Amino acid sequence: MLSEPRSGRLAAWGNALLAGLVSPDDAVHAIVGDDAVHRMEGLPGESAPVGLTLALGRLRTLGVTGLRVALPAPGHPLGLSGPPEFNARALDAEEAVVCYGAAFGLVPEVYEAGPDGDVHVEVVWHCLPVREAPPADVPSLGEAERELAEALREATQVLSRLDVAGSGPVAEAAIDAYRARAERGREALAPGYPPRAVRVLELAQRVGLLVSLAYENGHGGAVSASEMAARGAALRPVERTARRALVAAYNSVVEERERGVR
Repeated sequence: MLSEPRSGRLAAWGNALLAGLVSPDDAVHAIVGDDAVHRMEGLPGESAPVGLTLALGRLRTLGVTGLRVALPAPGHPLGLSGPPEFNARALDAEEAVVCYGAAFGLVPEVYEAGPDGDVHVEVVWHCLPVREAPPADVPSLGEAERELAEALREATQVLSRLDVAGSGPVAEAAIDAYRARAERGREALAPGYPPRAVRVLELAQRVGLLVSLAYENGHGGAVSASEMAARGAALRPVERTARRALVAAYNSVVEERERGVR
């Protein structure tokens, strides 16, 4: 969760494109990011993978009016609606995009080649049928914001008590550096998203970074089995809350449209 998921970029900038707020070139440039190229395969009427510009245009003609993000994990099909075949592919990738307005889902497959420091990344989005049903376990923006604040307070208390790496000044420095890089490199969300969605996304990324730092920096002071179990128990619900909030932020434009807010 240290970096923006590819499904988040596709959904955010795809939604901006579908709303007429950005050009196709700008949307594709933002979606591809540091990758070399993105293609899409399995689109109805196409016998081979096509470029992202053509793919997004074709999805529009097929009736797609919005894009939602899914960030599933084992035991938590967050943002998914089925069928099982699509859910399994999305779970393997740990992310997916679910179309709104037409029953399609998009799962990324990442190919990497080249030496360290010069890795060439290509992404193929597989277009698959999905079930038209409400996505699983996605909170509203307000719910996500409240849950994040509470989870962050509780986790910080537990991690500090256990002297876990990721809960002190080193973590704060890493978070500040991450935020500075993010502010220099990109917009938090694409045009058209409400300020609250940007706020929730940034807080979810901060919480996700804190969890990742705690996991990546060993056991810290949690040397006993019981302390290590307590750390895991503290981190798992926080990570789950952060993922739910990310999905709520990316999906907020579509959710508002569905409720008739816009």
